[in-house]
Amino acid sequence: MTEQQQSFVPAPPAEPPVIPSGPVVPAGTQPPVRKDRRVLRAALRWTAAVVVFVAAGAGTAYGITRMERTDVPGLATESDGRWDYPRLVKPPLPSGSPGPQAESNPAGSHHADLRALLLPAPAGAKENKALRGADGWLATDVFLEEIAGKADRDAFRQQLVDGGLRYISARGWTTEDGTRTRIYLLRFDTATVADGRFHGVLYPYTAPAYRVTGTESAISDETFPQTAEVAGVQRTVYDEARPYGAEHDRQAYLAAGDVLAVVLQSRKGTAHTVPFHQTVMLQSQLLG
Repeated sequence: MTEQQQSFVPAPPAEPPVIPSGPVVPAGTQPPVRKDRRVLRAALRWTAAVVVFVAAGAGTAYGITRMERTDVPGLATESDGRWDYPRLVKPPLPSGSPGPQAESNPAGSHHADLRALLLPAPAGAKENKALRGADGWLATDVFLEEIAGKADRDAFRQQLVDGGLRYISARGWTTEDGTRTRIYLLRFDTATVADGRFHGVLYPYTAPAYRVTGTESAISDETFPQTAEVAGVQRTVYDEARPYGAEHDRQAYLAAGDVLAVVLQSRKGTAHTVPFHQTVMLQSQLLG
């Protein structure tokens, strides 16, 4: 074999060309990185969940701020002494009848059923059935038992007759701590009579004209929050002056349209301030 034949080495067979499975990317460019679709879907789900949670949380917070404490489940009110009253709903007016504060109602007439304007008893209270009256209407003499002394009762009775008293609705109860509450709604012909002839004259700022049974004297209640006024309702509030008698008595008199409301609370020892103010304000809201 010649030297030329010994140096000849056959070339290896050429490898088959690689055929790209996708589009050809020009040299010098980097194709974008494709995200895993499963990761993307998971991220979207978490984002949606967070948005829903935040929206729900904001809505719940708004709802709680707009509710009374007694409307929020699990939020106790005993710590500040308030009673657990049911949700208040004003009774419907007869069709076409204006409210007591409407401009078209100069007499201030309450066209709603007066019995339905009484504040309901709080949870756990025992009703005073003697104040139910006949069909919800109380005899005047039963109301006058709240006035101390026969002479004053007779005088007040005559004033009610002269003022054209139409009827009285009442409700009373006793709570577990022994506090007795009595509410009387006296309806007259007009707001002028209820306010000008009775509330404004018999219940001035200094002291009531007639002494309540069981009390010696009463003075203006300076602790009542002035910011708790209800539009259209005139209010005078008294506290029994010390020394107390057998019970501590608190009194409130409200003029709302053609209605004079009398709210009384009594308790051995001390009649607590908070539930009394709460009761007066809620009854005012029903009448206003």
